[in-house]
Amino acid sequence: MITEATDAALARSAAEGDDKAFAVLVGRHKEPLYRLLRRYTGDSDEAYEAAHEAFISAWAALKRYDPNRSFGAWLRTIAVNKVRDRGRRKLVRRVIFGSKNLDDADVLEKADPAAGAEEEVLQDEQAKRLDRAVSRLPSALKEALILTAFEGLSQQEAAQMLGVSVKTIETRVYRARKILVERLEPDMRPGVA
Repeated sequence: MITEATDAALARSAAEGDDKAFAVLVGRHKEPLYRLLRRYTGDSDEAYEAAHEAFISAWAALKRYDPNRSFGAWLRTIAVNKVRDRGRRKLVRRVIFGSKNLDDADVLEKADPAAGAEEEVLQDEQAKRLDRAVSRLPSALKEALILTAFEGLSQQEAAQMLGVSVKTIETRVYRARKILVERLEPDMRPGVA
C-alpha cells in the first residue's frame, strides 16, 4: 500500500511521475515543515508561502534526492533556503525603496477576550512572544535552536543539515537560549504586560 511505503520509495516513485506518491510525501511532511517555518519566520502567512515554495522546489528536484538521506531533512533544507531567499528579497526591496520597515503590516492579531478563558489567552500571548523572539534571533542561532529544540533533531542531524560541526550547533543553541532568556525575562515578571 502506498501510504505504508518509505519516504525514499515514495520519492523514487514520485521522481518517475507518480503524483500520488508525492501527495503522500506532502501529507507526511506538511505539518512539521509548516511548524518549522512558522517558528523560523514568526509569521503564519510567510511560513505557509515558504512551505508551498519548498514543496514545489522539492517536486522539481526529486531526481537529485539521495535516498540514503532523510527526506524530511532534505525537505527542511530546501525550506530553510526558501526562507533565506525570501529574506534576501525583502532586504533588496528595503534598499531599493528606502529604510521603511516593510514588516509593519504584519502585526499579530490581538486575542479575542470572548474566545476562551483568561489562561488560554495568556498562554497564547506567551507563545506569540516566544515566536516573535525566536524569529528575531540571528539566522545561524535561530536555525540551530529551531531544528534541535522545536523540531527534535539531534545536534548531529542539525549539524549535517546546516553543514557545520556538532560543537557549532551546541554553541549556537546555547547562545540562542541565552538571548531568549534575556529578551523574555522582563515580560515574565509579575505586573509586566
